[in-house]
Amino acid sequence: MATGHTALGDTAPGATGYPRRRAGSRWRTAIGLGALAEVAVFVLVAGQIGVAWTILLTLATSALGGVLLARQGTRALAELRERAQGRRPAGRALGDTGLAAAGALLMVLPGFLGDLLGLVCVLPGTRRLPRALIARGIARRMPDRWLGPVRVRAVRVEQVDGTSRTGPVTRGGARVIDGEVG
Repeated sequence: MATGHTALGDTAPGATGYPRRRAGSRWRTAIGLGALAEVAVFVLVAGQIGVAWTILLTLATSALGGVLLARQGTRALAELRERAQGRRPAGRALGDTGLAAAGALLMVLPGFLGDLLGLVCVLPGTRRLPRALIARGIARRMPDRWLGPVRVRAVRVEQVDGTSRTGPVTRGGARVIDGEVG
C-alpha cells in the first residue's frame, strides 16, 4: 500500500482518515470570501449611485492609492535610509514601510473594502491597529522559548515561628514560591 497525497490533502499517519488542512487553503478561502464581499459591496454601491459613478469612484480611489503609495513609500524609504546612515535599527520604520506598501497596493486594486483596509495601513495615525494585529498573529505562532523570559514576583508573607517572613517558603524540605507570573 503506497502512502502519499490525497486529493483533499495529506493524511497523517495513524489519523482517523480525515485529511489535514493545509495552511494555503485558509488563505485561499479568505481571499475568495474577500473577493465575494468586494463584489457584493460594488453591487450595493452601484445600486445606490449608479454604475457609471461607481466605476468612476473606483478609478478615483485607485488613483489616490497610487499617489499615496508614492508619497508614503518615499517618506518611509527616506526614514529607512536615515536610520541606516545613523546606524540605528530599522525596527518600526521597516514595518511601516511594509504596511504602507501593502496598503497602497490594496488601494490600487479595485474594490471599496480593499480601499478601506489599504487606507488604514497607509495613514500613519491608523497604522497601530494593523501593526498590533500582525504582531499578535506572529507571536501566537512563535514557540514559547522565543518569546523571552518570564518574570515572577513573590508576594506571599507567612508567619514562621512567630516572625514575619517574605519570599520563598520551605515546607517539608520542598521550596515553595508563591507569586504572579506575567
